[in-house]
Amino acid sequence: MYELYIANKNYSSWSLRPWVLLRTLDIPFDEKLVPFNGGAGANWDAFRAFSPTGKVPCLRDGDSVVWDSLAIAEYLAERHPGVWPADPQARAWARCAAAEMHSGYAALRSVCTMNCGVRVRVEAPSAALRRDVARIEELWREGLARFGGPFLAGSDFTAVDAFYAPVAFRIQSYGLQLAADTMAYAQRLLGLPAMREWYDAALAEAWRDPEHEDEARRAGTLLQDLRTP
Repeated sequence: MYELYIANKNYSSWSLRPWVLLRTLDIPFDEKLVPFNGGAGANWDAFRAFSPTGKVPCLRDGDSVVWDSLAIAEYLAERHPGVWPADPQARAWARCAAAEMHSGYAALRSVCTMNCGVRVRVEAPSAALRRDVARIEELWREGLARFGGPFLAGSDFTAVDAFYAPVAFRIQSYGLQLAADTMAYAQRLLGLPAMREWYDAALAEAWRDPEHEDEARRAGTLLQDLRTP
């Protein structure tokens, strides 16, 4: 059985992608959660025990080790139907959109770091953050219109939706303003059983990582912390 190594569910957007993909497609796996521990150096030492890059996520399948979220999606696609859309045009679009998320949106990542349990009001969002949000809305709108929804590349949840799942949590945590149609898609992601399972577990986590907490506070005004004390 696959072993998927992840970090704190409250913080780890990269871990969420393959986790929600596996869970939503009902692909069995063993979850191996290793919490962040006092900064990048300490994480490197702990995570190197299972990941060659010292980062998460990392999928282990017997002697095979796959240590990047996009590579994990492709590895799974070689073994399981439904990871990418069956239609060639939808599949090409989905791969492009997932790769764009994988490598882009620097402002969204740096300002609105994933922290599922907090609610923060972003004061005067920068032009770069507004551009990232506008591009995400443009891309979501294109996929939903072109392939008929309710998911980005058609009727079924696929890897491209998994790659944008952390954005839905960021929208919720930071109160990012979207149009009604794109907000409806974000809410659709948040309502998935796997997303609710992840969120509930994130709120219940006892760990607090100072670096991640500081990042959320720098984004704006902390309005609420919904996590278990």
